[in-house]
Amino acid sequence: MYDVLIIGCGIVGAATAFELSKYQLRVGIVERENDVANGTTKANSAIIHAGYDPIPGSLMARLNVRGSALARELCAQLDVPYLACGSLVLGFSPEDNAHLEELYRRGVQNGVPGLALLTGDQARALEPNLSPAVTAALHAPSAAICSPWEYCLALAETAVRNGAELHLEAAVTGLTPTDTGWQVETNRGVLEARYVINAAGLDAQAIHEMAAPPAFTIHPSRGQYFLLDKSEGNRVGRVIFQCPNEKGKGVLVAPTVHGNLIVGPNAEPVEGNDTSTTSSGLAYVRETALRSVPSVEFRSSIRNFAGVRSTADTGDFIIQEAAPHFLDLAGICSPGLSAAPAIGEYAVELLGQAGLALERKADFTASRKRIRFRELPPEEKAKLVAKHPAYGRVICRCETVTEGEILDALASPIPPRSVDGVKRRAGAGLGRCQGGFCGPRVVELLAREQKRSPGDIPQDKAGSWLLACETKGGAR
Repeated sequence: MYDVLIIGCGIVGAATAFELSKYQLRVGIVERENDVANGTTKANSAIIHAGYDPIPGSLMARLNVRGSALARELCAQLDVPYLACGSLVLGFSPEDNAHLEELYRRGVQNGVPGLALLTGDQARALEPNLSPAVTAALHAPSAAICSPWEYCLALAETAVRNGAELHLEAAVTGLTPTDTGWQVETNRGVLEARYVINAAGLDAQAIHEMAAPPAFTIHPSRGQYFLLDKSEGNRVGRVIFQCPNEKGKGVLVAPTVHGNLIVGPNAEPVEGNDTSTTSSGLAYVRETALRSVPSVEFRSSIRNFAGVRSTADTGDFIIQEAAPHFLDLAGICSPGLSAAPAIGEYAVELLGQAGLALERKADFTASRKRIRFRELPPEEKAKLVAKHPAYGRVICRCETVTEGEILDALASPIPPRSVDGVKRRAGAGLGRCQGGFCGPRVVELLAREQKRSPGDIPQDKAGSWLLACETKGGAR
């Protein structure tokens, strides 16, 4: 019997598990995929938004500003890459300039610090590569970028380290109310819980309707991206937006914490979790981005990808007790990554109001440290290799990721089950060749350390097989 069972372990489920693991509770998490952060969380713009866009008084506004402040603290505490780079929203016309003034008013009302309206020349003084057509900009110095999958992993690992139990590849198939709470049926068996939290992202509507009458509709929205090589990483130093519209925050150009440049997304309705990319969608992203930063060199693209956002018909986050002891955390589209830790706090507050006893742990562990070999000074590298020779064997040449770092990932509280799972934890495969060199070696290490057949190791999600059969026999 769990005190609380969370359905879904993207950034919202992980942040909620992190908060709950601070208390004397038995916490469980069920995730249908073979890893955490394996949906929208791994495929987004990686922006910690300042909070000027949401309508004042909305849950988005309240939780965005609070969550952004918490993100800075948590990323430092849990050793997650984070850069407080700030953002600019660009205007190209009198209508855009009026919209920027409205965003400024919203931001002030929402409590966003340091906002300033700039002329086009002032914006170009900060970002020389901006288009000469820019007439005005809104500067938000509190905006930031992070590594979203590492953020989610850090929160989930800390929750597990503090006693939360994670069930991967456990899809929820039914919910039944009981005298003590809920019976949760999954493809891997039945679990019991006093309280259930629905943080299922794109599946949140389906999970809600297992427990309560229909109340909202999720409309999946796909956004496509370019990831550009590090040669483009200094093209801009801030997140560059255009004025948002009814489709969202629009196409952005931004640095990443890994030194690349990310450009996107568009917004298009899709059925389910369709993460395919299209020539028309990418052409739109390219054309729109060049309006902001005309010098972006798209020939330096090293990867295209798409993520699907969970957009609800309510226009705001859906955070509610939808049935006795059943809490929805649904419709968490942008600024969901920014708001996640504040959503976790709010969820715990609502559970307390619903009757859950909340007694703080005296021994909660709230720190985490990763070895990033390439960032160490030479003398520390030498000492580490002398003590642990695996750190002297480079597996990923593009990112200088060593075998020792991959072994650390395999020994973590939530070990990877796939090649991309290693990439999300250690960085192998993030570079220019996108795993072309290190991929086979990562497969070898997964097979060796987890005593699995190489043929059983997927690229990412279950079923994304890399190897079909053995083609060479004979002496070994």
